[in-house]
Amino acid sequence: MTKSVYLISLGCPKNLVDSEVMLGLLEKAGYLATQDAEHADVLLINTCGFIQPAVEEAIDEILLLSQIKEKNPAAKLVVTGCLVQRYKEQLLTELPEVDLFTGVDGFKDIVNLLSEIGPKPSSLHIPPSSFLMNASMPRKISTPPHRAYLKISEGCSNKCSYCLIPSIRGPLRSRTTDDLVAEATALERNGVRELTLVGQDVTAYGIDLGGENTNLTTLLSALLKDCRIDWVRLLYLYPNRITDDLLSLMACEERLLPYLDIPLQHISSRILKGMNRPFNSRQVHEIIERIHARIAKPAIRTTFIVGFPGETDSDVEEIADFLKTYRLNNVGIFTYSNEEGCAAENFPDQCPEKIKQQRHDYLMEIQSAISLEKNRECIGQTIPVLMEGVSRESDLLLEGRSQFQAAEIDGCVYITDGYGQAGDIVMVRINEAHPYDLVGEITG
Repeated sequence: MTKSVYLISLGCPKNLVDSEVMLGLLEKAGYLATQDAEHADVLLINTCGFIQPAVEEAIDEILLLSQIKEKNPAAKLVVTGCLVQRYKEQLLTELPEVDLFTGVDGFKDIVNLLSEIGPKPSSLHIPPSSFLMNASMPRKISTPPHRAYLKISEGCSNKCSYCLIPSIRGPLRSRTTDDLVAEATALERNGVRELTLVGQDVTAYGIDLGGENTNLTTLLSALLKDCRIDWVRLLYLYPNRITDDLLSLMACEERLLPYLDIPLQHISSRILKGMNRPFNSRQVHEIIERIHARIAKPAIRTTFIVGFPGETDSDVEEIADFLKTYRLNNVGIFTYSNEEGCAAENFPDQCPEKIKQQRHDYLMEIQSAISLEKNRECIGQTIPVLMEGVSRESDLLLEGRSQFQAAEIDGCVYITDGYGQAGDIVMVRINEAHPYDLVGEITG
């Protein structure tokens, strides 16, 4: 009898790729993916454990699945991913209702691990963080079929003082260019029109492989040469690794979208030093100026962390001035989370939560006005939009995304008139603007 699996994937797109590989492996082994959790044979959750809010979300989801398991005791409850890698044995004690815990590299062994689940107590499987997926692994895409993620590397060798990723995911491990081209061409054959390259730091691609001819720019050149995917997007570019060669390729290749997601995290040189970021305020300004000098209309997205230990009102004003000066397309503001095990955990002058939230709200108010102004500049323009289908807001609207809107991160384009199917790239005349979304109608 065919067994069924119900899967929840939490966290970032990189985690989603791991989940898709697990689904692919399970389907190959005869399991059937289902949306019916109450009757599933396996309840599987791939967790994030990067910061405390993600930990809390994961625990909440596990507890919800455990309630389902109470009604169906024969079901196996399995927890994988970053939360397990971070807390290990502690979870065994606190969540005895879980049958199996496995860490971030356990996804590749999911079929064997399920077959080995026996009677209580729960089991824990933590392989070393050294695995690297490849194009030969089965993968069941869970995004709409016209878009997919391509995970070009695993792990991270940066040493930011607020971040647990290197200790959870291990050091940087880059896939080979040939392997990535093979996966990209397979995704193209399956109808993918937008390919988003992801990694903890995509600009670090190839550093571990050695050789001057293996880097992000050479990888992109190979992908563009061998694949005809319409849109290629990059997420998570480390600021001081954005090369002139990369910007030149972006400027001349229409399919490589001029969308740069650059997590700056701060502008104050003093705070950047505390964060162990290898650049200062002056270099950040130079990077943004260099992007604008080489690309006609770049769409720049960034994130900032407020409330880092020792941060002052003056440091926050530096971010505010930066936002007003460069008027970036999309900005995320996050409050600092003092995570156990990070270098910054015991830094002096920890910021009260109330002040963190005040600084967050202050900067978001500034950016909201800027985002609205930037979107209003689009009114009257006709721009290409990748259709997503019927809007989640109303079945009377269609929904799509422009080249400067990344899926699940930025806003969207609501379409009030015209017809297009999910996966179509259509021309849309913009008639209305909001802080994060646009409204328009299909032309022609």
